Amino acid sequence: MTTPENETYSAQDAPEFAAAQFVRWFRDVAPYVHDFRGKTFVVAFGGELVRDGVLNALIQDLSLLSALGVKLILVHGSRPQVNEQLRLKGYDMQFGRGTEPTSAPALECAKEAAGEIRLDIEAAFSQGLPNTPMSHAKIRVISGNFVTARPVGVIDGIDYQHTGAVRKIDVEAMKAVINQGAIVLLSPLGFSPTGEAFNLAMEDLATSVAIALRAEKLIFLTQDRLIKDPAGNTITELAREIADRLLAEHELDEDTRAFLSHASRAVKRGVARAHLLPYTLDGSVLLEIFTHDGVGTMVVEDALDDLRPAEVDDIGAIVQLIEPLEADGTLVPRGRAVIERDVERFTVLEHDGVIYGCVAVIPYLEDGMAEMACLIVHPEWQGEGEGEMLLRHAEMRARAMGARRLFVLTTRTSHWFIKRGFVRGSVSDLPKERQLTYNRSRNSLIFIKRL
Repeated sequence: MTTPENETYSAQDAPEFAAAQFVRWFRDVAPYVHDFRGKTFVVAFGGELVRDGVLNALIQDLSLLSALGVKLILVHGSRPQVNEQLRLKGYDMQFGRGTEPTSAPALECAKEAAGEIRLDIEAAFSQGLPNTPMSHAKIRVISGNFVTARPVGVIDGIDYQHTGAVRKIDVEAMKAVINQGAIVLLSPLGFSPTGEAFNLAMEDLATSVAIALRAEKLIFLTQDRLIKDPAGNTITELAREIADRLLAEHELDEDTRAFLSHASRAVKRGVARAHLLPYTLDGSVLLEIFTHDGVGTMVVEDALDDLRPAEVDDIGAIVQLIEPLEADGTLVPRGRAVIERDVERFTVLEHDGVIYGCVAVIPYLEDGMAEMACLIVHPEWQGEGEGEMLLRHAEMRARAMGARRLFVLTTRTSHWFIKRGFVRGSVSDLPKERQLTYNRSRNSLIFIKRL
């Protein structure tokens, strides 16, 4: 069935498939709405987004988040606008990536550019035309001297003049604003106790604010600075330890490296999630937040201090975790010999020398699949998110292997997997090799998740 591109329907005469699709989508996003209500997001973007005409669409999406109860801090950059001001005024200098000296004329250009962008953002949030996403929004945007800055000073003999760094964030003042339902808007400028203004890096400012507020999310909107695997596919979730490893290899381009380093720093310092999103994709913020897989790269801490590959010396502890579940029928009996053979497929959770959880990932790459098995957390350690941690690790490990789908067999924990994005499958959906070893007498349920 096809419809004209611009044709719309009322709720009464909408085609049945479209109405069902809408209802299903609305129900699917409800858990995310509940989860993020009252949480703080720091959303940061450079002047490139404004230059490329994407600001209005972004403001509409952010106003929706605000209406859903998300507390928002916006941090904008202005590098292309500052460079344009410098060019128009006949100055030779241009700002690039990285920390550079800011002369007095360049600071004046930075003030002008920041003022223009701030007014554009405030105007966009003030829209209220009927039949638009901004109708009845009535969102207040508050700017102010929330950021105390200090001069970068002289480094290796270079005087950075009016280039600054964040010294302090007025957390209480920001919380007072966002707790009243308003949005805090920060320009890349900070002020010293002596009244001087300093030019700040947008990425550093946003990261410092997210850390100070213990934000749920730090979101960087970039032109397309996502982390890709060797096949060119976007890596949707990245453990901070792996992000740091990528940064140490010095193979990323300068922009991607800068965004990823700030994302890693934020997560290391207590921000729950840091995201790199393409502003070139319309609605990328909503797609990242309200869909399971998202559209960007998300950096997470993953508590990797407790998570490590299993070793031969861990076999006894793994067997002790598995045996009670084998005895009550939750897991199929494997035997110590099988664990010894497959130990390199296991990851364990260890704290103070005690192994309290494990998971195994078994590849079936000819079918583009991997099996997650033996996901176990000791009963005394359950309830603190360790199962989620092991699941995320298994998903990342399966992706790294090249698997496109992850499957699990279970007899007693089906609801746990359904809540985490797995869907019911059948024996015929399993890899051919795994179909041959499927134990029909146990009648285990099969659940599959796209990666």
